[in-house]
This record gives sequence, C-alpha cells and structure tokens, in this order.
Amino acid sequence: MVSFSYVRAENITQAVRLLNESGIKSRPLAGGTDLMLLLRADPLYCQRVVDITQIKDLHAISRTEDQISIGAAATFSEVIKHPLIAENVSLLVQACRQVGATQIRNLGTLGGNVANAAACADSLPALVCLDAVAKVITPEGELEWPVAQLVSGPNRTLIPPGGLLVSLSFRIPQTGSKGIFLKLGRRNAMAISRLTVAALGHLDQNGRIDEARLAPGSASPQILRFSAVENHLLGQYPNRELYQSAGVLATEEMTRLTGKRWSSEFKIPALSALVARAFEAIFEPELTTEAAR
Repeated sequence: MVSFSYVRAENITQAVRLLNESGIKSRPLAGGTDLMLLLRADPLYCQRVVDITQIKDLHAISRTEDQISIGAAATFSEVIKHPLIAENVSLLVQACRQVGATQIRNLGTLGGNVANAAACADSLPALVCLDAVAKVITPEGELEWPVAQLVSGPNRTLIPPGGLLVSLSFRIPQTGSKGIFLKLGRRNAMAISRLTVAALGHLDQNGRIDEARLAPGSASPQILRFSAVENHLLGQYPNRELYQSAGVLATEEMTRLTGKRWSSEFKIPALSALVARAFEAIFEPELTTEAAR
C-alpha cells in the first residue's frame, strides 16, 4: 500500500503554492489514472497529492475570436461533449473518444495526458496537429510552449518542478477543413495505441490541397508534424496515388527519426496504410464512405 498525504486546492494560485511548499514533494492530482500507476511503480514519486479537480477555471472551455482554450483539468468526456469542440474540432473529439473506456474518459484529463507524455497518448498527436500551445504557471510567472516542444520525449516534458499545466489553446481550423484521427491497437476497444495518425486538410477553390497537416503518434521519439509529407501534398489535386506516396514518405520520415527497430517490420506498412487512409478520408470522404458499405 502506497502512503501519501492529500490536500485540495481551491484555486490556481493556491495549487501552485502547495506544489512548491518546501519540505514536501507534491504532485497535482487531476484524473489520477496515470498518477496512481506512477506511485505504485515508484513510492517515492511524491509525498503528497494536490487535488486540482475542483478548480473551475481548469475545466473551462472557451473561445476568444479564432482561438479555443481548454482547461488542463477538463476530462476527456467534457471535451467530447462540449459543443464548441464538437462544432469546430472534430479531430480532437475523435482522439478523445479513443481513450480507454467511459470510466477512464470520465476521470482522465486532457492536461494529464499531455503532462504524463506517454508515447502512446491518444490526445498528443491531435494537439500537435492543431499546433496547440500549453500554458504553465510557476511561482515566477507564466510559461508557454507549443505542445510539440513541451513534450520533449517519452514521459518527459519541459514543465519545471512545481509547475502547473493550466490550459491548452489552439487556433480553430479554417472553414472547410476536415480532420481525422486513426488509431491502431491490438484490439478494437480499450487498446493502448501501437500507432496513431492525426491529420487535417483543406482544398482551395480550384480543388487543390492548400493545407495539409500530419502528426503520427508512437512513430517517433517526439511527437511532431511530418513537414516533408505535408509539403509533398501542398498544391496537388487529391488522388489515391498521392495519398499512397504520402504514406511511403511518412514511413521514410519515421525511419529517419527512429532508425530501424524491432517494430519496423510492423510499423512501416502500418503507418503507410494509415496515412494514405487518413488523407483519402479527408479529401475524398465520399469514396471512403462508399468503400465502407
């Protein structure tokens, strides 16, 4: 049985103060779905948890002009159900729906998924694809990083000791954009991701691709957009040969970043197929729907 003390913070200022109280190693408690596992693996991970679940500001989801901000303690279920997200960022809804079971989604938080920084975290590719920016509060003031920089590697972030991730914000995709999140696991439900793909695209008035974003998950040490694939698509008319070549290019980028590994035999064809399928679903949804019948 792991022993630790507990305290509840009433607001962000108090939470940061408690996290930085000298003489006791504290960690924030939001959903707790990752924290409890970390404590079991390392009883010295912390001496006290600071409960931030009752801080309303950390659950807020709001829009300011063309920006959406999501409080770090918003649960996956809160994100999925919020009309602002559903109407403007279906990509993020799709990613959050893939997280665990209903019970996990009701407890687990978007900010916790980012701060834990697991290589298989479902929300990370979607947030990176959206160019989301994370805001962290410390006793010295506010810090901001793009999520792609904040998460520096598997289970590693730039959040300083005692820092509190408070929000994630991003620009709403332009009108007419389509996004998709695809996940490959060992089974169809409640599976840890073996590969994921978050993609976003838009066509200009002439039917050419004028925006393409791709952020694979579990494909590189640091989740990032594959700019070589994006540039390959820009200015082109959508077609299946283009999607397939984008898939091949994505596997070359993955291999460049990770080298050949024991999982490459599986991941190379899998990522190629996922990327091609994602862009076909974005740019030719009627073909994808017909094929599924």
